[in-house]
Amino acid sequence: MFAKIPLALLGLSIGGILTVLGFFAYATGNSTLNLAGFFYGIPLLLGGLALKAAELKPISFSVPTSSEILALRNSQATKTQQQIIRDVTRYRYGQEAHLDEALGKVGLRPTDEERPVLLSLREILVDDRYTLVLEFSSPLVSIETWQTQKEKIEKFFGPGIEVKIEQIDQNRIDLFMSALVKT
Repeated sequence: MFAKIPLALLGLSIGGILTVLGFFAYATGNSTLNLAGFFYGIPLLLGGLALKAAELKPISFSVPTSSEILALRNSQATKTQQQIIRDVTRYRYGQEAHLDEALGKVGLRPTDEERPVLLSLREILVDDRYTLVLEFSSPLVSIETWQTQKEKIEKFFGPGIEVKIEQIDQNRIDLFMSALVKT
């Protein structure tokens, strides 16, 4: 729940209120409240501004997840799939893009300018298996490059993952991560 609340907004709100309160207390001669407003309000306000500058907004689902797929996620999804969902659907700070480090480790981020950008995600059923689909904007990394890194992607996000890569249009790649069902 708290991951859905941006820390920057919290710092800006509380810091702004305390700073205004400090200025009001200064104008009315209330030195105790003045000190509290300045010593707590201004640092919180500046911290909120710094967090806002380094904020990475959460990624949303492109299609709402049905209750059937949600039940499959709870029973079939790997820990890695669940972690990806938790990581990309919350505010992040100090990162350039979602899954930036993971893309670098599997060889899909030659430079920051060429890096694929995660647009959204969705959850579907493929052959009675839970599948997490990551939708990337990838205008500068070709489908051929993605395909050559398929084995690396499976090893990095595995075990228990089967990967399929599809080019949706010239600039968009969908990465299907199907959970291997334990029998």
